[in-house]
Amino acid sequence: MKVLKFGGSALNSASKMKEVARLIDNGEKKIGVFSAFSGMTRTLIEISDYLYKKNPDGANEVINQLEDRYRRLIAEIYTADEYRKEAETLISDSFEDIRSYTKDLFTVFEERVILAQGELLSSSLMYFLLKEKGVNATLISALEFMRTDKNSEPDPVYIKEKLAKQLELYPDATIYVTQGYICRNAYGEIDNLERGGNDFSAALIGAAINAEEIQIWTDIDVMQNNDPNYVENTSPVRQLQFEEAAELAYFGAKILHPTCILPAKLNNIPVRLLNTLQPYAPGTLISNQIEKGKIKAIAAKDDITAIRIKSGRMLLAHGFLRKVFEIFESYQTPIDMVVTSEVGVSVTIDKEKYISDILNDLKKYGTVTVDTDMTIICVVGDLAWENVGFESKVVNALKDVQVRMISYGGSNYNISFLIKTADKKKALQALSDNLFG
Repeated sequence: MKVLKFGGSALNSASKMKEVARLIDNGEKKIGVFSAFSGMTRTLIEISDYLYKKNPDGANEVINQLEDRYRRLIAEIYTADEYRKEAETLISDSFEDIRSYTKDLFTVFEERVILAQGELLSSSLMYFLLKEKGVNATLISALEFMRTDKNSEPDPVYIKEKLAKQLELYPDATIYVTQGYICRNAYGEIDNLERGGNDFSAALIGAAINAEEIQIWTDIDVMQNNDPNYVENTSPVRQLQFEEAAELAYFGAKILHPTCILPAKLNNIPVRLLNTLQPYAPGTLISNQIEKGKIKAIAAKDDITAIRIKSGRMLLAHGFLRKVFEIFESYQTPIDMVVTSEVGVSVTIDKEKYISDILNDLKKYGTVTVDTDMTIICVVGDLAWENVGFESKVVNALKDVQVRMISYGGSNYNISFLIKTADKKKALQALSDNLFG
């Protein structure tokens, strides 16, 4: 059985919904995992923000606009009165529930319930459409099987057991429709898997049923070997190893979230990236297979801040790096790149929420300098150190670009460069010209 996840942009109109219904109805048994419609979660966050600020009028105005959008969509999707009326009833009930929160105390618990409505609505509307088409589909709620533990990490044993029970309830179904992103936490409350949660849900479901394949469907082209917004003549990447895909996803490739990789990798389940607008194209296959001696792709991550801590006391002093890293940990700020020397350490971060506090604490241990408006360029492929000449080829491509940091050796699949964002286009084009001809 395959697991197919459909992103919000692939569901964002009546015509796209109907195309997805056609794609998923090929007679094979599968689980369909559905995101909220594009922009829906963002709008639900806006509603929640009004409620936090005790502005029910502002919240109700946005709620009314969103409900109207859904009603217009329903009018275009269904031809049978039976399923149109079911969808209208669903919409009325859902938005009445959302409006009920404008009258009471609003906390993070209520916000999570509101955020769950996006996936609950899109999956239900797809279920009604499949039923209208005569497909043997059933709707199963992710809230019945998707759970996180007390550390907010997915509980794979629970997920596998409860999902199996849900599937056993409907043994004759051809398509099981469910939601991405949403779950319950260890206390039984409605919660979510946060950013990238839909991809993560698909991977967790795939691992739980030992799926033949996990497919991630969007309405954009497959993984390219560079950013087509900055570089001409990019090419599709047809095959990636899991580590390569994780590096690209983390460093800027938007088609897949890095959290999706691990459950599939550990269970040796291939992940295929596909495009609803080109459904018969081969897409990009991600697996545990590596293409030896090949550089695959380039990605870029913007809004990077570089911090250098220089201290004469660091020379031969144990514990210096630990103290530096503990500061970032205390402010829950992850580090992307690290470069050290005898008297200093440079790191990069992409979260500036606590930057002032971090800098104040770092000044206890040395002189601190900061560079902003930086970009990390990531070159991915089979870059093990045994491949003589690969590193020099990559570095030589950037001979005319100012490079602030270089990171190599932490992975066999990645060389990263920190440059000024102003030089991003020049760097990406130079790398493409030199590495891909």
